Amino acid sequence: MHTLPDTVAVGNDEERKRIVNRLKRLEGQIRGLQTMIESGKDCDAVLTQITAAKSALNQVGLHIIGYSMKTCLTEDSARSRDELVDEAIAVFLKYSNCVQ
Repeated sequence: MHTLPDTVAVGNDEERKRIVNRLKRLEGQIRGLQTMIESGKDCDAVLTQITAAKSALNQVGLHIIGYSMKTCLTEDSARSRDELVDEAIAVFLKYSNCVQ
């Protein structure tokens, strides 16, 4: 199976800004978690915020996969539709196995 080269950019400038903004919000969530732990917040509150942060990071990953499927994979006319769909599924499954 053909894979995308490591040098494929994650979106255009506007798309990258959206992703970076999401990651900056996530960075704020992580700092908030550190503060919660340092100040002795209860386990339930901390775990709720950890779940929210994990979900936010997963959404960034899914957003990148979706963008890739819409753009990078569809621009490759050298491969058949089946090859492109197989690659898209493989990328999605690889990512989804990481987030369990």
